[in-house]
Amino acid sequence: MILTSFRKYALIPMLSLSLLGLPQAAGAAEAAGTASTAEAGTIIQLGTTETSSDLQALQEVLNYLEAYNIEGVERQEFLDNAIRGMVYSLDDPYSDYFSKEDLQDFENGVNQEFVGIGVTLRFYNDKLYITDVLPNSPASKSGLKAGDIIAKVDGQAVTSSEDVARIQGEENTLVKITVNRAGQTLVYPITRAHFSLPSVTGSVIPSSRVGYIAVSSFSDTADEEFAQKLTSLRQAGISALVLDLRDNLGGYVESAANIAKHFMKDGVLMYTVDQSGELQPVEITGGEDIGMPVVVLTNGLSASASEILTGALRDNGIAKVVGAQTYGKARIQNVFPLSNGSSLKLTVQAYLTPKQVDFNHVGLKPDLEVNNNAAAQLITGMYEAGARKVSVSGGPASLNINGTAFPGYIDVIQSGKQVYAPSRLLSSLIQGTPAWTSSIGKLTITDPLGKQAGFTLAAKTAKLVDGESYLELHEFQKKYPKLTWSYKQGILNLSIN
Repeated sequence: MILTSFRKYALIPMLSLSLLGLPQAAGAAEAAGTASTAEAGTIIQLGTTETSSDLQALQEVLNYLEAYNIEGVERQEFLDNAIRGMVYSLDDPYSDYFSKEDLQDFENGVNQEFVGIGVTLRFYNDKLYITDVLPNSPASKSGLKAGDIIAKVDGQAVTSSEDVARIQGEENTLVKITVNRAGQTLVYPITRAHFSLPSVTGSVIPSSRVGYIAVSSFSDTADEEFAQKLTSLRQAGISALVLDLRDNLGGYVESAANIAKHFMKDGVLMYTVDQSGELQPVEITGGEDIGMPVVVLTNGLSASASEILTGALRDNGIAKVVGAQTYGKARIQNVFPLSNGSSLKLTVQAYLTPKQVDFNHVGLKPDLEVNNNAAAQLITGMYEAGARKVSVSGGPASLNINGTAFPGYIDVIQSGKQVYAPSRLLSSLIQGTPAWTSSIGKLTITDPLGKQAGFTLAAKTAKLVDGESYLELHEFQKKYPKLTWSYKQGILNLSIN
């Protein structure tokens, strides 16, 4: 089957959900294009004599069940399960069978359509923090704020992360949220509702000429949103760009291809291969060179269309990749409509990067690896893009860099007069490289000039908590006097002079 529009391809593995509201498709997986919209001249002929013979046994089983099974049988349920059995026997995590409702939910998730109250949450140290209140959501209209601690849901105390489920619910239903805010107890009755989010956000990073654009999903409008945001940043005078694809599970290939056109005049976006085994280049034409340094941020939830764009920008020599290794989904799906209103989502192609790297189940390794700390990834990306001055502040529910809010948080450990901050965060601020030696409990930081500084568990200048290392700030400042810091009311402020 020939599909000339990229939008027929579907590309997202749904790995986790951080939003409340959640996508109406809990478990939505790929962006939905449908084979029914293929161009004229594409003909699929089904229903030969051989096919009818193959299906005869299935019809016989259905007839016997309806006639004799003492439990009775729901005909549609039987057929749905039979189809699911065929699809699941493929041992392909990306192929699926959708009811009409499932498909709609799936498309809503890709296109940033949600039902809920509209907050992002983090359960930390036995407290449920609101880390962000999403625009145009019921929460934003009610008065909830980032940093609020949710104490009760419908009058019942919050005691674990499982209580998050009680905040979720159907559209037009009421939930009563009790929060603690700066010593006050406030109660907000909120009606869950449908709301939409932009797929692209961005700003000029203060005290720099570095632009920042985050693409959260390659929705059917992401390319248009990206074009508008890039134009506004250019008008503001940026000379470099940080493109944040972290936590972006993918979406429509057409959107990714159109965004790629803003970075390269022409070139190969990717190679695809189908049942024939023949590699086919997917080319970009009619684009424009970005004309400035580009840094792409990735993590383990950068998948599918995110990996297509990341691979294309790096392999074409346009961008440097900073962060953690990507998810590793180098497969393309189509959604095929069925006569009963349901749909099949099937893997139809593999794809490779422009340098013909098949990273399926492996992921793309960044040029500069920064793991497990969102703030450190962003700070490193800003430095790589040319930022010269970086200051950071935040707590368990907030992250601000150069005075601008970003997704993330800063965990701090206080033990008497000793204050410990994440080693990756501190290393990124001085543009150093940390290395942990577990045999002697020592973390060594190497700065850009090759100078090394050590911190150990034995001397209590370092701590190891849940596999993450923290450094004592008084001791860190002694070795890096350019660092200034303060810690008040749960908020850490750091800057390099």
